[in-house]
Amino acid sequence: MTIEQSEKQLIERLLEKDEKALRIVYKRYYSLLLRFITKQINDIHEAEELTQDIFLDFLESLRDFRFQSSLKTYLFSIARHKIIDLIRKKKVKKILFSALPEYVVEGLVKIFIEDDLEKKEIEQKIKKTFSKLPHEYELILRLKYIEERPVKKIAEIMSMTFKATESLLFRARKTFVRIFNSTP
Repeated sequence: MTIEQSEKQLIERLLEKDEKALRIVYKRYYSLLLRFITKQINDIHEAEELTQDIFLDFLESLRDFRFQSSLKTYLFSIARHKIIDLIRKKKVKKILFSALPEYVVEGLVKIFIEDDLEKKEIEQKIKKTFSKLPHEYELILRLKYIEERPVKKIAEIMSMTFKATESLLFRARKTFVRIFNSTP
């Protein structure tokens, strides 16, 4: 039996929800994927989580597998896409919420991203996200990250207590990230 035939049988067994087949795939590829991901992102805990996600995505997309590549290639393709998504999300969070003003909103081009196309896409996505925020959230984020005002000063401007301002800033950030991640 060739490797191709055994992979095909393995996938057929997976489609029939055979747990032994799943264990075989898991044992065969888990450590390879984990090493690959760890080298890319340098965080073992995140790599372990991502590896689990890859197996879940693999199982969800199994019906679409067309045997045009090996199972290993297919799994590593899913891994590459997951890594790219993770890196993009991290870049955006770093850009928006770092202590340094490396972000962009409406004409302020301070993003330091190598790829101009990616930079433009992120700029557009940030603008789109800001337009979807409630006014209060947009205002507090602009004061904090564009005008670089300290929370104490923002509290004065918005006629709020320091604690209420911190709380609003936290909710605004959280909402921004949620909307940003769901915006195409």
